[in-house]
Formats: sequence, C-alpha cells, structure tokens
Amino acid sequence: MAQLRLALAQVDPTVGDLPGNSRLVRQWSAQAAAARAHLVAFPEMMLTAYPVEDLALRPSFVEASRAALERLARDLAADGLGDLPVVVGYLDRAPGGRLLPQNCAAVLHGGAVVARYAKHHLPTYGVFDEARVFAPGHDLAVVRVRGVDVAIAICEDLWQEGGPVSKTREAGAELLLVVNGSPYEEEKDDTRLELVTRRAAQAGCTLAYLNMVGGQDELVFDGDSLVVDAGGTVLARGPQFSEDLLLIDLDLEESTVDAAHPPAGVSFTSVSEEPVAAYARAPVPPHAQRLDPVGEVWHAVVTGLRDYVRKNGMTSVVLGLSGGIDSALVAALACDALGPEHVYAVSMPSSYSSEHSKDDAADLAERTGLHYRVQPIKDMVQSFQAQLELEGVAEENLQARCRGVILMGLANQEGHLTLATSNKSELAVGYSTLYGDSVGGFAPLKDVPKTLVWQLARWRNDQAAAAGRTPPIPESSITKPPSAELRPGQVDQDSLPPYEVLDAVLDRYVEGNEGRGQLVAAGFEPAVVDRVVSLVDRAEWKRRQFAPGPKISALAFGRDRRLPITSKWREQDS
Repeated sequence: MAQLRLALAQVDPTVGDLPGNSRLVRQWSAQAAAARAHLVAFPEMMLTAYPVEDLALRPSFVEASRAALERLARDLAADGLGDLPVVVGYLDRAPGGRLLPQNCAAVLHGGAVVARYAKHHLPTYGVFDEARVFAPGHDLAVVRVRGVDVAIAICEDLWQEGGPVSKTREAGAELLLVVNGSPYEEEKDDTRLELVTRRAAQAGCTLAYLNMVGGQDELVFDGDSLVVDAGGTVLARGPQFSEDLLLIDLDLEESTVDAAHPPAGVSFTSVSEEPVAAYARAPVPPHAQRLDPVGEVWHAVVTGLRDYVRKNGMTSVVLGLSGGIDSALVAALACDALGPEHVYAVSMPSSYSSEHSKDDAADLAERTGLHYRVQPIKDMVQSFQAQLELEGVAEENLQARCRGVILMGLANQEGHLTLATSNKSELAVGYSTLYGDSVGGFAPLKDVPKTLVWQLARWRNDQAAAAGRTPPIPESSITKPPSAELRPGQVDQDSLPPYEVLDAVLDRYVEGNEGRGQLVAAGFEPAVVDRVVSLVDRAEWKRRQFAPGPKISALAFGRDRRLPITSKWREQDS
C-alpha cells in the first residue's frame, strides 16, 4: 500500500481576476504544504474562474490565462512550494495555429507546467454553452505522484458515460481526481453523491470530486466536495457554501503501469516515483454536516447576493421595505450576506398602505439593525396624476414606478445597489410592475417561488430563535395575506389562484415543460391552467428586462429558459 495525503482546495475565485486567483492558489497551496500534503488540487478553470462565457473567444484573454499559468508555476517555486504538485484549472488553446479555446487543468511542479489535460465532454444544456466556445480534448492525463498514478478529469467528463472514466480503469490509475465548477441546484448534493459513487466503481479506484464555491452572476457554486472509494464508501466530504481545505490520507496501491508504454489515449507524466515514507495518519477526515433543504436555499441565495455585490466592487444595497413578506425576506437575506450596516431600506407608503404594513417595516428595521427611512409617495403620485389622469391598472402601476424612481435616485446618490424584491411566482405570471417593483440591479428571489418564500422566512426565524437571538422577520409579515396595497382592500388572491396551487402549476409548466393536457390530466382545473399558462406566456417580454438573481432550481428564468417574445403559439390551442 502507498499513502498519499490529498488536499482539495474548495475556494471562491472571481472571473477575470487572474492576479487575484493566482494569489488564492499560492495562499491555499501554502496551507496544504504546511499540512504536509503530497498533492493539492483547485477547481475547474481556477485561474480565470468559471464560467468565462465568450471571454474564451478573445485571444488576449486566452493568452493572458496561459501566461498567468506559467507565472504561477514560477511563483509557487519561489514561495518554496516547488516540490508540491498543484493541479489547477485554467483557460488554454488547442495545439496548432488557430484559436481553439479549451477548458483545461494543468499540473504545476518544480516551477514549470509538467502536464496538461483538456476537458472532453462539453455541456450544452441548461446554463451551459461550452461546445460553442471550447474545443474538446481527447487524451486522458495520468500523473504519477509519489508512486501513485492519478488520473485527471474535469466536471462534465464525470457526468457522461465513457471517455475519461472508462480510460481510468484501463490506465490502471489508483486515484481519479475530478475538478469541477458545478452550480448549485436544490437537492443536487444527493445526485452528485450517487454519481460519484457509481463512477468510482466504474473506474475501479478512489475518486476525489472537488467543487468550486461562491457566486458568479446568476450561478452559485456550493462546494460539497467528496472523496469516495471504489466500494462506495464516503471517505470525506467538504462543507457547503464555504471555502475549505479538505485534507485526507489515502491508502492506495502503488502503480504497476509501465510508464514507458501507457495505453492508447493516455498521456502519462511522472512527477515523483519514490513512494511516501510511512507516516502517522492525520485526524479523521472531515464529514461536513449537510444542510436541510430549506437551509441549503438560504445559504445559496446569501452566497449569490454576497458575491455579486463584493465581486462587482460595491459595498451596500438599498431596497423598498413594504412590511410584506417578500421585501422582509430580501432585507433579512441582505443583512446575512452583507451585514445590516450595509443594508439601506426605505418605507414608501402610499394612500393605500395599511398601518400594520408600515409598523411591520419599522419592526423589521429595529430587529435587524439595518438603516431605515420613510419616504411617503402620496404627493409624488398626486403630482403625476394631475398631469396624466391615469386610471385602473395604470394608476396602480404609477405608485410602484414612483417607488422605483426613489430607490434608483438614492442608489445613484449614495452609491448603493438596488435590490428587486419580486419572487419567481410573480415573475412567472407578470405580477411585477416594470420599472416599478421590478427595478433593481439584482433580484435575490428571482428563482424562489412564493411558497418557498414563506418557508425561508420561517426557517430563518427558527434559526435565530434556536440561537437565542431575535427573529429578524415580524410574524405578521409572514401570516398576513399577500397584497401589493395599490388599491383599497387588495390581496393577491383577487386575481391569482392560491399560491400553493399556482406554484404547483408553475413547477410543472415552467420546470417540467408539461403542456395543458398534462396539467389538466394531473388534476388541475382547466380554467386555472388556462389562466396561469396564458399569464406565463404573455410575460416573457417582462422577464427579459428583469435583473439577474441566484439560480436555485433546475430551471431558472434567464439562461435556463429561452423562449421567443414574439410568438403566436398558445398552450390552450394544443
């Protein structure tokens, strides 16, 4: 048996920040070396961060990544880390004269790039569009480290049958190391575990699955790195939504492969032949506790919001605080993500705003400690009305648009990012006033349906109570009937089905792509189905103009779902 101490650096890089990401590699490599690791790995496209989208098509960016990789190898050696093999993801180009970008991983050792692997399988579903910007690789890279053969693969290579996993067994590798930029979706951790276990058995060796953490625009990476042996035993598991250096001592077979004659389709590099001398094992490897399903979503949204603000160079946010559940939840999320000292909330009561809503907004501000002010809109609305004489929905929307003007004015004046507070259910059916309550640079609840909004509020308050702290969200904000308060006595259910029914239809129609016939067959009332799908279809133009927000479901509005705005197709006709 050969021992090998593996370090998986589950870290949070920033797209395009080549110097900053290089510093992260150096810092975490130093930690790995201090822990006496024999091999340290970093996530998919660590140097450039992921996804780079069409930046991959810019020759200047590709060359900058290649140069940064060479410089990083030298810097690691200068740091005294030249003897530690470092696996790092980066952007490269295929050999030859033409610019064919590739999603690659390299092995750095002794001040040089000693091995290179290009991702084989390029996903083109959901949020992924890699086949459009990358060229695929072909050979499996195997690197011998202290007498142990380590095969390297990248993310989608694990999800697809054949390719690198099947080659791993043929190559006789004792460890399959997979570096990932795998975005979070609800309950995806269970899917990953099943996949990793199955692939470890197919490869016939221990499998180490390293995932990125942090937010990038609408994507959130949750970490949740794994090490599983060929028999399906989970040897170690990293935390969710936080940076971590996952250290594990592995007992592996020494290589018996003839390095001079590797199998066809395998690129072999020897970094160090001498096995590790016997050493005392490290403490029991970590098995980070799993979050419950609602807690996962909370941390995903907080991570996405925090990194969107931080990575775009902003420090504070502003939002309208109505006393309703959506704005209350966004305020609580923002306080957790940024700290209440960086959250500015504005109550903007109209002639129709109830006293309890105003009281609930003030109560939340006191509970959380965020910055709070009141700016009535009655006079502003009346001034517009005197000029325009609007009626009905146009008059109602005027109130929302006055609030949008106030928020954007304060954002411009004071340097905040405006947060939109609409949820996925509202966005689906178009119940979000364009240039009104939809105004904002980021929408934390964009992929959170209304029924989950209530669950998240309850979850956060329960967490606070269990820790002996004041729950941030007033109980009346959770329990009162939802209302935009744009006319006397208005509630959402005046024109929408109950949210538990609405969200069930939306889940099947939007995420499940079910048609009218399937929905009716599932037991939904035909009139409800017709009403909901008509609203969804007609609101596509609004959704195209909505702010980005963190993806938490299998199918989020935006990059996941691309439908034409101009279309005569109506589901009722089918």
